[in-house]
Amino acid sequence: MCIRKLSLVAIVTVAIFAPGMFAQESGPLIDALIRKGILTNQEAEDLRADMIREGNQIPSIATGGGKNTTRLSVGMRMQIQYVNLDTDIKHADFDPPATQHMLLRRMYLTLKAGVGGDWGAVMTYNFASGGYDDAIIEWKPTPDISFNFGLRKVNVVYEERGSSSNLKSLERSGLTRYFVENNNGRRFGAASFRVGAFLDGKEDLNAQNTFIYSVAVTNPERNESFSLSNAAGDGANNTPAFWGNVGLQHKLPELGLAVFGVSAGLLPDQGGSSTAVLGRGFDLNLYTLYADITSGRLGFMGEYMVANIEGGISATRDASPRGFYLQPSYLITETIEAVVRYQFLDTDGRGVAFSDVVRSASSGGVMNTFSGWYAGANWYLMGNDLKLQLGAEWAKTNDTVTGATAEAKVVGARSQMQLQF
Repeated sequence: MCIRKLSLVAIVTVAIFAPGMFAQESGPLIDALIRKGILTNQEAEDLRADMIREGNQIPSIATGGGKNTTRLSVGMRMQIQYVNLDTDIKHADFDPPATQHMLLRRMYLTLKAGVGGDWGAVMTYNFASGGYDDAIIEWKPTPDISFNFGLRKVNVVYEERGSSSNLKSLERSGLTRYFVENNNGRRFGAASFRVGAFLDGKEDLNAQNTFIYSVAVTNPERNESFSLSNAAGDGANNTPAFWGNVGLQHKLPELGLAVFGVSAGLLPDQGGSSTAVLGRGFDLNLYTLYADITSGRLGFMGEYMVANIEGGISATRDASPRGFYLQPSYLITETIEAVVRYQFLDTDGRGVAFSDVVRSASSGGVMNTFSGWYAGANWYLMGNDLKLQLGAEWAKTNDTVTGATAEAKVVGARSQMQLQF
């Protein structure tokens, strides 16, 4: 409970805090707790800041612009990636060019501030995309309840809500991408960033079990740019969306943890076969079932998703895409981790291209089903703050929406270096 209380401490904005002696000595333990799922990256950051403050070892001074500012900090996450993916289309006269490219996957600058009275704010800007992550005002009336107002990810689709710094498979699953990324007539943007009001809470049932819950009321549209986040509503997005998540955290021996839960999103007028028909009475509903387990050196994460899209294929034909991923992992040593993932998606006729589900891959044509394997290794050079990830990918799509027999494959590898402070 001590770690949980310390991890809940406040919010940030403009000064860099270098680790003190006590924080440095505790670094390996904090990194282990992150990998085991006991602490999120955000909680670990707050815990390090608390230990520095309590040890009275603050190497720099920060001054807030507001007279009520009680706490300030700044952080950064840098991810540099190399991708080599080759797309092969069966029976095609030619194949798309292979992707062989280096990229700045993420370059996050995070500012956080506490203004007293359990109030604070968080804002993250991504220099790599010219976009943002969280931009919220936060109120914590108790350590176990948090209210957010502004822009953040809804707590629906477990893998999407987790921090990108903690991804064991280097990239999120294609299943997650298909369900939550922007609506392009195949993907349908059914979760992720929204502007609204959010409540996250937990309640200890006993020494081993904790009930967790989240609810939110937001704008229905997914926000991907500053212009979208501050735009006025119109006929396509005036109806609010509703979100909910409930789950159970169960403590296992040796700092192990098992998390199970279900979540749902109800998005009136956000269905249809394309963005051109948003706001015309076609609803979209999303449901997920998830598990995340860490026990000793073993880890496992899995999720099942299904959506009901009214008019998802045409004005008279709905679609119910569904799929799952299974992702076991194993710490071979204290610093080397092996990861495997299998995923499957049936679009129910809505269609999927590789560019929808495999980041940086060429299209390969529009098909009906998608499946794929990922096998990789993570090298924690300095815990999660400095790590190298290597992974090989094999994926397949088949059965075109038009009914003709077709198949396409993607084979390749990607690597990523991450540094954060």
